[in-house]
Amino acid sequence: MDNYVISGVQQIGIGVEDLKSSWKYYIDTFQIDVRILEDDTVAELMLPYTGGKPQKRHAAIAINMQGGGGFEIWQYSQRKPCKPSFEIQLGDIGIFAAKIKSRNVEQTFGEFSRNPAIKIVGKLTETIDNQPSFFVQDPFGNHFQVVYDNSLFVDEYRSSGGAAGAMIGVNDIDKALIVYRDILGHDKMLADRTGFFQDLHELPSGNRTFRRVLLTHSKARKGKFSKLLGNSYIELIQALDRQPNKIFENRFWGDPGFIHLCFDVGNMEALKKYCVTKGFPFTVDSSVKHNAANSFDMGEAAGHFSYIEDPDGNLIEFVETHKIPLIKKLGIHINLRKGDFEKPLPTWMLKFLKLGRIKSSSL
Repeated sequence: MDNYVISGVQQIGIGVEDLKSSWKYYIDTFQIDVRILEDDTVAELMLPYTGGKPQKRHAAIAINMQGGGGFEIWQYSQRKPCKPSFEIQLGDIGIFAAKIKSRNVEQTFGEFSRNPAIKIVGKLTETIDNQPSFFVQDPFGNHFQVVYDNSLFVDEYRSSGGAAGAMIGVNDIDKALIVYRDILGHDKMLADRTGFFQDLHELPSGNRTFRRVLLTHSKARKGKFSKLLGNSYIELIQALDRQPNKIFENRFWGDPGFIHLCFDVGNMEALKKYCVTKGFPFTVDSSVKHNAANSFDMGEAAGHFSYIEDPDGNLIEFVETHKIPLIKKLGIHINLRKGDFEKPLPTWMLKFLKLGRIKSSSL
């Protein structure tokens, strides 16, 4: 892949109306309880997606230490978030559901079923790769699909982990594959099926006809955070018997819903060149404004971030992390600009991240 690496899904962005109440739910439900960073400043560089002007916002990134990607929980601070004017249907253009990894989906289903605060949509069933799966809807209208994955970073005796990918609505799967397969490296097709699907039946418009393609990567991921992030899965879904709506039509990035899927990368400059050759240049590039050090300061962390759009305008974020807090109380950070970008960080070092664990009652 032209001398760059995709280390895995770093996080999935979720626009919310109230950061604290949303984060409490994600801690209690998905154990997204290790804070990596929290920032309450101005989003200066996302102008193509925020009405052409900087927007004040409060955002936090947190992870589940069992592994997988985190959540970036994002709230406008001075602008009223704009909810979609229609009920989001399966197959609409954009991220319909975040995939949550579980090493024992049946156990997770049982645990969630006994929790009255968790709304399960449908029942325990199988997805198109014949693995157990079920859907959850949070109180804010977002869907999550619990899927089987046995990769594990730290065993905390929980059945579920963090984000493992997403179900994304597109207009033409074959065109979208250029991004998700060729650029993001999800080169292994687990399934390609067309028709009516029992596992989708209880979702909005889930009784319609779709084409679904489920992708993963054929080789183990490389990169500094690859051990933590683990495996990732992309499911592209195309509505065949209706005209889909665009989930973020006439709304800003950061408004309620899944705002982007973010990948941790090594060697951003090589990735930038490769994206141009494939016809998907960066639409946002933090190095353009911060080219002196090629690093964007995010308070407790720093890095180089960029965005591309898939053929339907769905946002994919790339982050090359340069600094993250390791032991925040002592002011100890990891400097990630040194060393081989393909080499994973030692497990013992990443385990210090759990010192950032918080309880939902403390928010």
